[in-house]
Amino acid sequence: MSQNLSLAHSYAVPLACTLMVPVTLFQVEGQYGVLPSAELEDDEVETLAEYDPFEYGPAH
Repeated sequence: MSQNLSLAHSYAVPLACTLMVPVTLFQVEGQYGVLPSAELEDDEVETLAEYDPFEYGPAH
């Protein structure tokens, strides 16, 4: 967990691309975190954004 939204966001996209699963950037009790979307229950946290590695095109 981080208190810095910019830091949490900077880890979200690379994590999604590394794991090749959608990840969710969320907030709970004033702190931010990133988890694979499948592991997160929506009623526990405030979802800020979801990053899907398949939405981005190929690197070349």
